[in-house]
Amino acid sequence: MAGDEAADVKSCAVAEHELKVGQRVALLNTEKGPQFGSVKFIGSVDGFQGTWVGVDWDSGQGRHNGKVDGLHYFDTSSDKSGSFVRPHSLSTGVSLLDALTSKYRASSVGNDEPEEEMYVLSTGKNRKTKVPVLLVGKEQVEARQRQLGILRLAALSYAGVCCAGPAGQIRAVAPNIVELDLTGNLLPNWQEVKRICDELPALRILELSCSRFSFDTPLNPPPVTSNLTGVALNNCGLTWSQVEILKNYLPNIQDLSLIGNNISRFEEGDKDNGGFVEGLETLRLLNLDDNCLEDWHEVMKLSKLPSLAQLSLNGNQLTVVKYPETLQNGKSTSMPFASLRCIYLGRNDIDDWLTVDALDRFPALQDVRLSDNPLTDPKTGTATRFMLIARIGNLTCLNGSSVKPRERRDSEIRYVRHVLTSMRTNTKEEIMKRHPRFEKLRLLHDLPEDIWSGCINTTVDNCNLYQSFASNFAPVTINCVAAGVGERAPITKKLPLSTTIGKLKVVCEALFRLHPDQQRLYFKDQDSPLPIALEDDAETIADAGIGPGRIIILDEIE
Repeated sequence: MAGDEAADVKSCAVAEHELKVGQRVALLNTEKGPQFGSVKFIGSVDGFQGTWVGVDWDSGQGRHNGKVDGLHYFDTSSDKSGSFVRPHSLSTGVSLLDALTSKYRASSVGNDEPEEEMYVLSTGKNRKTKVPVLLVGKEQVEARQRQLGILRLAALSYAGVCCAGPAGQIRAVAPNIVELDLTGNLLPNWQEVKRICDELPALRILELSCSRFSFDTPLNPPPVTSNLTGVALNNCGLTWSQVEILKNYLPNIQDLSLIGNNISRFEEGDKDNGGFVEGLETLRLLNLDDNCLEDWHEVMKLSKLPSLAQLSLNGNQLTVVKYPETLQNGKSTSMPFASLRCIYLGRNDIDDWLTVDALDRFPALQDVRLSDNPLTDPKTGTATRFMLIARIGNLTCLNGSSVKPRERRDSEIRYVRHVLTSMRTNTKEEIMKRHPRFEKLRLLHDLPEDIWSGCINTTVDNCNLYQSFASNFAPVTINCVAAGVGERAPITKKLPLSTTIGKLKVVCEALFRLHPDQQRLYFKDQDSPLPIALEDDAETIADAGIGPGRIIILDEIE
């Protein structure tokens, strides 16, 4: 790919007089492939002959910050992103039409450049060999692509595109492009993007990631209509105030991706409306992964977007999610995030159960990602899958895995048992404060009510069993049904409530001579028609809701 990119950009090297400050350029003849940047300075450098161009490189891989020998020539985006180069080593790019023609009309006949082939590795007896992959129908596809008039999807990433070209030419040659990938090109500002959109009336999806746009020049009034429904501006160094400018050009936007832009605040919200972000009436999906959001108050500024159904916040620095417990006037129309069905919070710093309880209050939420947070860490976190399912009532998908009705029922019953076990000495008020859904779930599954007095029901035997809880031990019966072990009578052991499932497997190995790697454990609850799998080796039997009199079923993995 790097070779093709270099060839595209190399064809348009420029002379000194063609450069201007603010222009987007590419560095030619580099082993790393084309390096893109913005011109910040043109002129002489003290102690050196000739004209030099000061460039601020997108990659940050320059030599200095615009200062040489104590003299300041230009500003850079980071301490080492600037360098001086000669004009003849730079390219300002090609028009969109030239890039399209070069890629989709270039005939393989007479092309001196070697064709890039695809291989798979085949491992032989003593060596690895490369086996070429033949793409069936490749010639037909290429022939169709060369007919620009019927081209619907155009991929021109890192092709050196800097402008739309003469007015009317793209519209005449390729009017049916619906999806256009311009990742990593040289478009200098949104005016050029607008010209491209004006030339392509069928365009719906536009990929502009890894670009750098100047906002120094005021934009012309936005068009009355725009057909774009999906735009990706990942890793473009944008602030939200710049997004606020661009949204006026995207009246029909449904899918907006802003990954990796270092956004930490939504600065330009409506001050008369509490700073909430407004407009974007049609926006359904907003991707803010890998930004710098750490204050949930900032995220709440998005809560009045009427159509927002999916919000992706993976890879930020959020520590908590909040949602109001009571709503003004009690009207559903005033609910924050009224249409939000999916929220992705992976790779954050969430370590508080208040977040989980807040997610339960989102009115339409069904799909949640909480993986890679301290709260859900398999080794140190306290949130297991069954707890999350039980505490967020409307979940149909958790961490990318669907939640079936049977799993929900088992999780909720197991969760209630866990609360009974872990909070047996607490008052009802204390339990309800820490477990808001507990009473609702207890009633839903018709579980005993008089646990408030310290035992599951009023029989003397059960009260005596719960007295054994006070000493942090519980009698548990293990019933082995593994075919390889043979028929064995159930064995009752008195185990500490802190016993993990992993340690329980060691106990089972000693009792039944079945290695832990071959074990599959379940526990049978009297209120559940089917056994519940014990899959987390770090979970304690107390966390699993395994109390006195419960039966552990030991089976073997086939």
